[in-house]
Amino acid sequence: MADSHAPSTDSAHAAATHDGHGEHGSAHDMHLGLYLGIGITLLVFTLITVGLAYVDFDKMLGGHGWNIIIALVVASFKVCLVGAIFMHLKGEKKTIWRFLYFTAFFVAGLFLLTLLHYADPIFGTSYNTH
Repeated sequence: MADSHAPSTDSAHAAATHDGHGEHGSAHDMHLGLYLGIGITLLVFTLITVGLAYVDFDKMLGGHGWNIIIALVVASFKVCLVGAIFMHLKGEKKTIWRFLYFTAFFVAGLFLLTLLHYADPIFGTSYNTH
């Protein structure tokens, strides 16, 4: 019975993995490139978010709250990148995704309830403070 935790006696395998350029080295380089690419993308979209803060979309699009909506869309994109890549959700099983979908559904419901309350507040209350 061989010990599976004993060091490998295969000199080619030991040399390939010991110098960092074996099978683990290329995977490490691939992940490092991916992480750097996502980091640069997040930095660029952070700069886009800062730039969008100086644009008055409410005046341009003729409404109220467009700046917040556009900022939330950009932030949601960045959150998806962080979740998928840095939190390793990209390769998770279906069960984890089901929990995420239920969570997103309930968050959307809470936002909808807040929006409904804002549109039709409780009788006798006002947002104007005197």
